[in-house]
Amino acid sequence: MALWILRGLFLLIAIGMGLSLTVGHDIGNTAGESNGELARWAVFVIFILSSVGIVVLDVTVRRKRIDMISSVYFGLVVGLFLTYVVDLALKPLFGLGFDTKIFGTTLERDLLQLIIVSFAGISLCYSCISLLWQTRDDFRFVIPYVEFSKDVKGSKPYVLDTSVVIDGRIADVIETGVVDNQLIMPRFVLAELQAIADSSDKMRRSRGRRGLDVLDRLRNNQNIDFKIYDRELPEMQGQPVDMKLLLLARHLEGKVVTGDFNLNKVAKLQNVPVINLNEIANSLKPVFLPGEEINIRVVKAGEGMGQGVGYLDDGTMIVIEEGKDHIGEEVNITVTSMLQTSAGRMVFGKFESNG
Repeated sequence: MALWILRGLFLLIAIGMGLSLTVGHDIGNTAGESNGELARWAVFVIFILSSVGIVVLDVTVRRKRIDMISSVYFGLVVGLFLTYVVDLALKPLFGLGFDTKIFGTTLERDLLQLIIVSFAGISLCYSCISLLWQTRDDFRFVIPYVEFSKDVKGSKPYVLDTSVVIDGRIADVIETGVVDNQLIMPRFVLAELQAIADSSDKMRRSRGRRGLDVLDRLRNNQNIDFKIYDRELPEMQGQPVDMKLLLLARHLEGKVVTGDFNLNKVAKLQNVPVINLNEIANSLKPVFLPGEEINIRVVKAGEGMGQGVGYLDDGTMIVIEEGKDHIGEEVNITVTSMLQTSAGRMVFGKFESNG
């Protein structure tokens, strides 16, 4: 409602200014007495139609980006300043006193100066807005007009990979509040996720839809600073999605969050900070010291002779010496050692007695 009131006030002010410019100035002296009235109303109609066009454009474009709007503001400021400089430069020339005839109509030097300065003004404003609009991301460290949306939380933004979104655990980790960094979802990753969700393969389609549900969960959480990054850098053209992720993370001075082992290795080779969600999960698993006792259910035979295998609730594999004969039973074991691998953590123990 308040926005429509603002639009109404703008149109009323525009009508008032249009009448002031046409009625308050004698256009007939410059355009000829016979055509003066027609010229006056033509100027008024053009002024009002332009104002209505601005309101229609505002209503039509519903989603407005702050970086684009701010680039328009800065472009206008710079363009108007340059126009003022041009006006100062032309004043000595028009001070010499001369009139010009165009199509048989005599234009006084004041009017000619106004026409030239006005054309220079709109041209300079357009050029400045166009330049800032096209380079708003490249020169943000020089002109900080694209960071007006809201303060970025944390020290570095986290750029999400397709695998970590499909995995789904990232939402649980973020919702604990242990991480308050801004989350970046690149548009090209979202496109890849949508392609997976539209796949003809039932399993891939299910994974893709789960990823979209996770993104919706992150976006709707008011405590999470979540942003979809639309722009692609020029150096991203023709690059695969993984390389685009690394280039974007380097450009934003952020970190890639992934569950992909290969992407994790490539990121380290490219000196791009990376967070592997699987490594975080492994680091949170319980640590057992040699000599501790665990009650575990033996579920299958191991690879070694006489070995049995059991699993903790978090998925940690327990290899039990002399446990093969107790498959399906709960037994007490004594921890002998632990092994940390890239795939996870393994615990080795020796069978003691039945539980």
